[in-house]
Amino acid sequence: MRVAHAESELIARLDAALPQTQCTRCGFPDCASYARAIAQGQADINQCPPGGAEGVARLAAISGRPVKALDSGHGQESVRTLAIIDEDWCIGCTLCIKACPTDAIVGGNKRMHTVIEPWCTGCELCLPVCPVDCISLVSASGELTGWSAWSTAQADQARERYNWHVERLKREEVEHHERQQVKAQEKLAHLAEHSKHTDPAMLDRKKAMIEAALARSRASRQEIQKKPLR
Repeated sequence: MRVAHAESELIARLDAALPQTQCTRCGFPDCASYARAIAQGQADINQCPPGGAEGVARLAAISGRPVKALDSGHGQESVRTLAIIDEDWCIGCTLCIKACPTDAIVGGNKRMHTVIEPWCTGCELCLPVCPVDCISLVSASGELTGWSAWSTAQADQARERYNWHVERLKREEVEHHERQQVKAQEKLAHLAEHSKHTDPAMLDRKKAMIEAALARSRASRQEIQKKPLR
């Protein structure tokens, strides 16, 4: 228990030292996953370009590992950027909205999208999914790079926004399963009325298939609800 608690505390400290851009350039799906990988010896401390040299130094101090240069294979330290959508070219496909880890892009299907600037972390995840290349990046920090371009308060906000984003996706997935269950239960209750088949054996097979699908859906919903936030 003490070992597990110590590891959990280490992960939390490492995560707090990361800029929370959730850009995945470290090779992991989010900052918390990267922190966990460092703590468990599965990743090095120099894989976070947004944190830059200072970020490596912070992780070194916490992990007890020696400071080293940023691994260029994951990118270069650079200025903090902000995504800008050219609204004249935006086709409202919503792909950038789905890709944004902090829900910083708003807009409806086939309607113009825009970026909420304070929430944008410059993660660049919206760029490759845009089919019309209407998203560009501009500097939001002048010549400042790494942690000089990014404050602890901004990192805390980005973490909060990302957690909210993950929780929203989880809630929407649960709600989707619930809607599917309602439909399946309705079909099951009126199977004989709506089926083209009258053969009892065939109806029993269809009933068994629907019941099995309901069981899988309930199990999936329970697994989703058990998942931790991060």
